[in-house]
Amino acid sequence: MDPIEQTAAPEEEKERALPEPSVQTDIPSLMESYADYFPIGAAVEPFQTTGLKAELLKKHVNWLVAENVMKPDAIQPAEGSFNWENADRIVKFAKESGMEVRFHALIWHSQVGAWFFKDADGKPMVDETDPGKRVANKKLLLERLDTHVRTIVGRYKDDIQSWDVVNEVIEPGDPGGMRASDWYKITGTDYIETAFRAAREAGGPDAKLYINDYGTDNPVKRDRLYELVKEMLANGVPIDGVGHQTHIGILGPTVDSIIDSMQKFSELGLDNLVTELDMSIYAWNDRRDFGADIPADVLKKQADRYRELFEAFKANKDILSGVVFWGIADDHTWLSSFPVKRTEAPFLFDKQLQAKPAFWAVVDPSKLP
Repeated sequence: MDPIEQTAAPEEEKERALPEPSVQTDIPSLMESYADYFPIGAAVEPFQTTGLKAELLKKHVNWLVAENVMKPDAIQPAEGSFNWENADRIVKFAKESGMEVRFHALIWHSQVGAWFFKDADGKPMVDETDPGKRVANKKLLLERLDTHVRTIVGRYKDDIQSWDVVNEVIEPGDPGGMRASDWYKITGTDYIETAFRAAREAGGPDAKLYINDYGTDNPVKRDRLYELVKEMLANGVPIDGVGHQTHIGILGPTVDSIIDSMQKFSELGLDNLVTELDMSIYAWNDRRDFGADIPADVLKKQADRYRELFEAFKANKDILSGVVFWGIADDHTWLSSFPVKRTEAPFLFDKQLQAKPAFWAVVDPSKLP
């Protein structure tokens, strides 16, 4: 046997010494603590709808969103071939648990089948230079988009009210501030308008339709998104609100900048949601790894920041109608491999599903040590 396999690393020994995960039944419910303010949600994968993680979710949240299985490539991997199994599983679990579901996301530039962007001959649409063929390609792409949106919304309209219709369409570094995706290169902003109109027609007047993006606290990105939404609204595009992903860190951005963005969009009569909240324990340009033993001062700083953030959310409940975490506990987070692979701890519950200082900071700061 390889010697490396015989001897456990010190970090592995620490991991083994940790207690088994369990759900604390004698602590307050997060969602119940915010019942007078707004619903609390979490992103999930289908495997988390059973076992301890399911119990943790049922105790603390009343809103679910699929982390991956409702994205375009998961639901329609090939044209006309829809895969409902995983999405249905999350919807079923939510209904049985008395929870609502948000849909994420109908249209995105990532995690989308390449078939969308191939012409009738199977060639990439973006490579086409003939003006007549480009017009035909745009028409074909918008028809595919329309079918995708109507099919999904039509299936779930009785189970889902809140929809991320388009995701991450703003990129200040690209020409005109619009993300230079294949969607945009082929259709301009028509794909955004088409998606919202299709979602409204398929979902009816009660569907809540959101444009979702990260970094909305950044004034440059915020203002470009504001310009886009204002123009769309003037053209009768049925946008109900803005989803602010809110992937933040313990050092920034400021809470004021997050709230300022919400206030700006509320002036257009739009709703605001926090759709993908997590808080990295590292600064953005910090590539360190704390390993299994996260310093107590780091966890305290995270708790203080969560307290400040949720106090601001509560104070602005009139313009904020929900807060969704991009996960529920530190044992499962996309940040474990982004921007580098390392230990991360962005949530209110640790890897053993136990309440962290951040939980008490949000629920009852008087219980903080």
